[in-house]
Amino acid sequence: MHSAFENAFAHAPIGMALVDMGGRVLRVNDALCRITGYTADEVCARSFRDLSDPHDVDVDAPQNLELLAGRVQTYQVEKRYRHAWGHRVWVLLSVSLVRDDEGRPLHLIAQVQDISERKAFEERLEHLVDHDYLTALFNGRRFEQALAQEVKSAARYGSGGALLLLDLDHFKAVNDQFGHKAGDDLLKTVAAALRGRIRETDVLARLGGDEFGIILPQVDGEQADVAAEGIVRALRRQTAILAEHQIPVTASIGVALFDGLTNIEILAAADLAMYEAKEAGRNRFARYRPPTHASTRSSSRLAEAERIHRALTRDQLELYCQPILDLATNEVSQYELLVRLRTDDGDLLLPNAFLYVAERFGITLSVDSWVVEQAAALIAAQARVGRSLTLNVNISAQSIGNPQLVAVVDQVLADARIDPARLVFELTEAAAIGNIDRTKKFMMELRSRGCRLALDDSGAGFGSFYYLKHLFFDFFKIDGDFIRGFCENTTDQLVVEAIVGIAKGLGKKTVAEFVTDRDMMDRLRRSGIDYAQGFGVGVPQPVVETFRDIEPRWLIPASSCTRQDRVTPSRCGIG
Repeated sequence: MHSAFENAFAHAPIGMALVDMGGRVLRVNDALCRITGYTADEVCARSFRDLSDPHDVDVDAPQNLELLAGRVQTYQVEKRYRHAWGHRVWVLLSVSLVRDDEGRPLHLIAQVQDISERKAFEERLEHLVDHDYLTALFNGRRFEQALAQEVKSAARYGSGGALLLLDLDHFKAVNDQFGHKAGDDLLKTVAAALRGRIRETDVLARLGGDEFGIILPQVDGEQADVAAEGIVRALRRQTAILAEHQIPVTASIGVALFDGLTNIEILAAADLAMYEAKEAGRNRFARYRPPTHASTRSSSRLAEAERIHRALTRDQLELYCQPILDLATNEVSQYELLVRLRTDDGDLLLPNAFLYVAERFGITLSVDSWVVEQAAALIAAQARVGRSLTLNVNISAQSIGNPQLVAVVDQVLADARIDPARLVFELTEAAAIGNIDRTKKFMMELRSRGCRLALDDSGAGFGSFYYLKHLFFDFFKIDGDFIRGFCENTTDQLVVEAIVGIAKGLGKKTVAEFVTDRDMMDRLRRSGIDYAQGFGVGVPQPVVETFRDIEPRWLIPASSCTRQDRVTPSRCGIG
């Protein structure tokens, strides 16, 4: 070796090896010895391929043949090495062929980088994508995939199967009385109890809130009933210790057999059965029975769920907007974006008619992402014609704290190049206080991007004002129930005045919802309200009618954002 090369070889920060054409190691540096745990003499006493984990010995065999044949100059591959102490080490292996002046192969130079830390990080990310952060069970996304796989297998082999949906009884009361940490502890207790009741082949997941799902492959109706009854009894024997109180644990379970149904139909059927168990008194299970001619309630709800899900996964979301009036200038300064769903039958559904299906099938994040992308594209389109536009986007409880939504925000801000302050994210009071720590982190991430936030339905849970010192809203949207009776009802006036006082003390703006006429608007203005929204200001209108001069290309197809294998910003970028 030339002295300069030898010095670089010996002191390189990554592993280096000189290997002859027969695979024998001629020389190694200290970095490779640290990676493998062997001394230089021990490495040189063996073939280079012997460093590989037995399962990965031939991982780079095709690339090696291409290199020796002269078809490539170098190659890279990720593989595992077996450390001298017995554990596996992930490495990035780069191999180059050195030839003499006449083109004859002389030896191979291998560069080895330890990528174990990156691989461990990737594994943690993969785990987070598929698992619930609180209970470490599968999450709804992974559960949907497992259900699809089991349903397909059952249809192919006629092996049967069942789905159990479990909802804790009176969980909200636990949260209200003992706090959200107690509720989280209860969920962990239930998760541990459920793990002890399932078979190795079963799939257990927390679907959200206090709802769990269990897939039972290869069972018939009787076996599914036995499993459900066993879970009900097992939970009944559990006692959670919350704030020094002993709390009995009970649940309502809905059972649905596969029986040739689609994924959507099975989920909806189990959902119906679960509510039947609740209506029968809770602390029990109920199995879905196909409806008879005398009872069409279940069949109609199942059909409706199927109809809505079909519309959600096609280009059938429509965007409306409602003006928000600045009471100081008497000008419309911003709009709230509202989502509508057009069904195959031509019906236009409001969110309360279809969001339960979106939540059930894990599509709310996709819907929220689509609206964010639409908002950014519309703001950018208006900026191109010289107009400043601020848009309010509603965020569902399921999307709060989801890193994928933050990634979508980052992507659209980069693509659209808009002022982030033009995007106002609205969170309902109930959703915001559902998990204070998660909401706070989510809000800080959005604020760090320059976006603003609004608390919707302010005052709906008046006791929750305690949490406002922990959350950073720019706008308080006062719940419409207090605005409707504002002109006549003293209690409503006192509540509104209290909210205005708190907002002004914190340096925030207030928005009155459900404003119906000019007189109400004037009285709200005198009370210190900053903005007004409602039919008295303007009814919701399709975006394409409100902004008639927008470029036709600004609209992003909804189907690109509501596919269930979503959500990645690249699928739904602004083009």
